[in-house]
Formats: sequence, structure tokens, C-alpha cells
Amino acid sequence: MDSFKARFGDHTDAIFRRHNMKSIGYWSPEDAPSSQNLFIYILAHPSWQEAEKNWAAFQTDPEWQKVKAESEAHGALVDYIDRYFMDPTSFSALN
Repeated sequence: MDSFKARFGDHTDAIFRRHNMKSIGYWSPEDAPSSQNLFIYILAHPSWQEAEKNWAAFQTDPEWQKVKAESEAHGALVDYIDRYFMDPTSFSALN
């Protein structure tokens, strides 16, 4: 988890910004066992279509591909990613 957080803090967040992926926040649970293997983040996009376009651009970004390969030299840092497209409710602080 420390290597993953370092990759996010040192590289991923900046690459997200370059691809119009607005970071709302990053969280990690305090309680084990989730604190050892769960990382949650929320990104904002103007639309679902923009999200798809931005994510595709991020995945093919040469810097991201290099950072990912280097950080995973001794094995993958991520088992899987759950993705959800969400809309804020009428009473959300985001409105």
C-alpha cells in the first residue's frame, strides 16, 4: 500500500490533472484489513463521455505507462479497480 500511495502522490495525481481528471479526494481506511489493500478516490468529469475519453488518454499516456511499469517491477500494485459513474443528489454538498 505504501508503494501504491507513493505512486499516486508522486505521479498519478499530476497525470490525472493533465488529462482533465479533477481530483475530489483520496482516502484509505483506518481499520484492518481494508487499510492494507483498499484505496478510494473520486474524480470529477464534465460528463460520462468526457470521463471515458479522459481515462483512455490517461491509460495511454507515455509517462503513466513508464511510471506504472517501473513501480510494478516486482509485481502489480493493483488487483482490480471498481468504477462507478455517479451523479450528486440534490442535497449533496457538491451542488
